[in-house]
Amino acid sequence: MAPRERPLTERSNRVGPLGFVLAFGLVSMLADVVYEGARSITGPFLATLGASGALVGFVTGFGEAVSLVLRLGTGPLADRTRRYWPLTIAGYLVTIVAVPLMALAQTLWQASLLVVAERFGKAVRTPARDTMLSHAGTVVGQGKAFAVHEALDQSGAFVGPLLVALMVAVSGFQAGFAILAIPGVLAVIAVLWVRRAVPSPERYDRDHPQGAAGGPKPTEGAVRLPRTFWWYSTFTAASMLGFATFAVISYHLEVRSVLPGPLIPVAYAVAMGAAALAALGSGALYDRLGLGGLLIALPLAAAVPFLSFSTEVALVWVGAAVWGAAMGMHESTLRAAVADLVPSAHRGTAYGTFTAIYGLAWLAGSTIIGALYEVSIPAVVVFTLATQALALALMIPLLREGRRGHSRSAG
Repeated sequence: MAPRERPLTERSNRVGPLGFVLAFGLVSMLADVVYEGARSITGPFLATLGASGALVGFVTGFGEAVSLVLRLGTGPLADRTRRYWPLTIAGYLVTIVAVPLMALAQTLWQASLLVVAERFGKAVRTPARDTMLSHAGTVVGQGKAFAVHEALDQSGAFVGPLLVALMVAVSGFQAGFAILAIPGVLAVIAVLWVRRAVPSPERYDRDHPQGAAGGPKPTEGAVRLPRTFWWYSTFTAASMLGFATFAVISYHLEVRSVLPGPLIPVAYAVAMGAAALAALGSGALYDRLGLGGLLIALPLAAAVPFLSFSTEVALVWVGAAVWGAAMGMHESTLRAAVADLVPSAHRGTAYGTFTAIYGLAWLAGSTIIGALYEVSIPAVVVFTLATQALALALMIPLLREGRRGHSRSAG
C-alpha cells in the first residue's frame, strides 16, 4: 500500500528564502500587470462616465482606504488563524475577477464598485503575504527582501499599462480592461505553485514561535504594539496625506488634454519603472542606514504637484518618474521597517494596523487634493508642501530610537 501523503502544511519548504522572495515576486508581477494596468486608466475611464476631479479623488482614495483600513481585520485574522496561504490566494482571486469586469461597466456606480472591489482583494491578501515575506527577510535582510519583491512587482506594473495602452489605442478602454484577464489566470497558476513549493514560510524565521525549531503558538489576546511603531505610523500618515493618487494625476492629463488618451497609461508605465528602481535603491539604503534612509521620500512627494499637475508635456513625464520613485519607496521600504519594529508573531496585526493608518491618510489626502485641484493647482502645491514638512518634523525625534532598534534587529 502506498504511504498516505502528508498534509501540505506539514511538508518542508522546497525553496530557500531568497528563492521564495523571487517566486512571490513573479506572482506579484503577474498580478500587477492586472491591477496596475487597470489603475493606469481608471481616472480617464471614470471621467468618460461623468466623474469630476473631486469624485475621482474620492473613489480612488476610498478604494485605497478599503485596501488598507480593512487590514485592521485581515492582519489580526492572519496572526490568529495562521491561514496565510488561503487568505493570500483568496485576495488574488477577488482582484483578478474584478478587474476584467470593468470592461462591462456602463455606469459610474458600476465602475466605482469594481474599483473598490479590486482594492478589497488587496486588503484580504496583503497582511498575510507581507508576513510570509518578512519570515524570509529575517534571513536575507528585510530591506532586501521587500525591495526585491517590490522591484519584481513593479516590473509587472510597468508592463501592464503598456499592454493597456496598446488596447486603448486599438479599441478603447473596455478592451484595455478585458485583456487583463489573461495575466490574471497566469497569476493564479503561479501563486498555487508557490504555495505548494513553500507551504510553511515561517520555518525560515528562527525567531518565530513556529519557526525552524517548531514550538507553541503565541499567546492569544490583545496585542500591544511598540510605541515606536505608533510614532512611525504617524510619520507615514503625514507623508501620505500629501501624496496624490495617480488617478487624480491622470484625470488632470485627460481633462486638460496634456497627453493623448493612449499615452496616459504609458506615463503610468514610466512611473512603475521608476518605482522598481527606487525600491531596490531604497531597500539597500534602509538596510545600511535604517529609518534615516526613508527621508528621501519626502522631497520626492513634495515635487510631484510642481511636475505632474503642469501642462508642460516634458514636466509631466518627469513628474511620472518622480511620483513612481516615491511610490516605490512607500510600497517597499516603508513596509520593511514595520518588520524591524514589531515582534515576529505580531507582524500580521502590525501590518494591518500600519496600512489602515496609511490608507485613512491617503483617502483624506486624495480627496482633499482632488477638491483643491478644482480650485487651483497652487493650492495643491501648498497643501503638499505643508504635509511633507509635517512628516519631516515627525521623523526627526524618531530617527535616534529607530536607528537603535534597527541595529538591534540587524545584530
